[in-house]
Amino acid sequence: MDGKGEHTDTTIMVVDDAATGRYALSAVLHRAGHRVVPVASAGEALVELDARLREGVLPDVALVDVGLPDMSGFELCRRVKARPTTAALPVVHFSAAAVGPDDRCRGLDAGGEAYLAMPAEPEEIQAVVRAAVCRSRRRTGAETLVRRLTLLSEATVAVQAARGPWELAEAAAEGAARLTAGPAAVFVVGPDDELYRGTSRQRGGLASPDAAAHAAVARLIAGLTKGPDQVHTAVVPAPLWPAGFFRAGADDAHLVLARTRPGGTPVCVATPAHRAPDIDTLFPRPASAAPDPAGDTPLTGLAPHGAPAGEGLLTGLTSAGTGQAFGTLVTRLAQVTALAAEPLLMYQAERRVARTLQHSFLPRPGDLSLPGMEIVVRYVPACPRAEIGGDFYAALATGAGVLTAVGDVAGHSLDAATVMVEIRHALRAYCVEDSDPGGLAARLDRMLQRHHPDVTATVCLVLISPDSGRALIANAGHIPPLVVPEEGGAAYARADGPLLGLGLERPPPTELYLRPADRLLMITDGLIETRGTDLTASMDSLLGAAAAAPPGVGALCDTLLGHFGHDREDDIAMMALRLADQGPVLG
Repeated sequence: MDGKGEHTDTTIMVVDDAATGRYALSAVLHRAGHRVVPVASAGEALVELDARLREGVLPDVALVDVGLPDMSGFELCRRVKARPTTAALPVVHFSAAAVGPDDRCRGLDAGGEAYLAMPAEPEEIQAVVRAAVCRSRRRTGAETLVRRLTLLSEATVAVQAARGPWELAEAAAEGAARLTAGPAAVFVVGPDDELYRGTSRQRGGLASPDAAAHAAVARLIAGLTKGPDQVHTAVVPAPLWPAGFFRAGADDAHLVLARTRPGGTPVCVATPAHRAPDIDTLFPRPASAAPDPAGDTPLTGLAPHGAPAGEGLLTGLTSAGTGQAFGTLVTRLAQVTALAAEPLLMYQAERRVARTLQHSFLPRPGDLSLPGMEIVVRYVPACPRAEIGGDFYAALATGAGVLTAVGDVAGHSLDAATVMVEIRHALRAYCVEDSDPGGLAARLDRMLQRHHPDVTATVCLVLISPDSGRALIANAGHIPPLVVPEEGGAAYARADGPLLGLGLERPPPTELYLRPADRLLMITDGLIETRGTDLTASMDSLLGAAAAAPPGVGALCDTLLGHFGHDREDDIAMMALRLADQGPVLG
């Protein structure tokens, strides 16, 4: 067997200063079906390799004479192997003079794959070239697989770290783009058919897809999800794929849709069709293996002339063959994304319920108008991607004065919001009989131990007499109130105590007197707490910012929100108050 036709797509560079040698080798290789690039020196070989690198078409093998005039073939091999861009190029040394064992060892030490003693039989030359090409391709295929699997692993980590469906779609799109070295888009369909989209950064300055493009994609996904299969692939012809995701009308769209179960959350990964990496090209299927029944389904001729993108596709999609999709890395990424999507969407639904519950029980600003007090409250929900908290605040008129409270239930869930509501209701009920802050803190502590033994909470309670300015403060693990005189300066009240829910002994309330111009500030830690920053340092920053704030309770709150309240990871509750000389003023 001469091997002709087995590697007819290979290109062989022959480096020999003798014209007759170049001709003889070229003739042998041409007869075997190879393309030949003859060069006469090591310098010419390096120039040729640089030119081919720029074009992205390196030869498959280099046959190098060891006795070149400008440098030895061994040195040329060392230089080729030392460059990362050409290190994988197989080099076969040959010589009619240097044919001893030492010469063969020098060739191997220089990085060469084989050594030919010339003259050699054509069959031997062809066999050595075939072996070098096969080894190189196997090595390149393995390296490509490792690189792609590494990219898939990195994308999986990013997907699993996502904190919401938008962030999930963006992470998956970026992972798909890195896998395919091109643009990508990912769509996650929520339980109410809400479409969460992520697009990769590799979009070449395309304008963002409009509402019509999203509607077209939603119709495509709806068609693909009508069957029972958990994975499906399809190719949408370029004229039918909506603009904005890839180059308009230029690339067919390769869609991979995955669900964890029939009826589960659909995740669709879209890439240009020619970019989808098929793992079977790295691990070829045996010739005897049956063809995959669920290869790409081409959706051609499904839309009437002039119809909007995606129109008319549903009939074709539902009648297309479905089943287990072919084994691509993009498919694996789609499945990983689908696995991560369902708990995120469930959490988002729970978060929406918790947020609604929390806000429905927090008093509106108008509810805080109390006799003898000027009260301002500011409440800022956390940024949309942050978790729900258990922050609460209250201002209640009692027989002994005005009771104010700011607190936070530990945890970020529907349970935390529910416990927050219970604490607020318990506080309102308890203060009807006894408004002493110390007694109230003790009763709330016992209530948590009895009904929620695994829950803790922080709260600061302040009972103020509008007539005398006397303030009693009971603090249960919360940031203490800040007293800010109108003339400047600020100081924290010396009030502390253990968290609610621990059953620990509580110190007596702290007593202080507010002057008419003094402002009392109560906050939740969402205003100043930052991951990686010591809370004491943040409290010191708050102290300085409050001391420099302009006069007025509203100005104090707005100044601190402007200074600290950007893109916070927790809700912010602030209450500022002072004694009022006249009727209540609400800021």
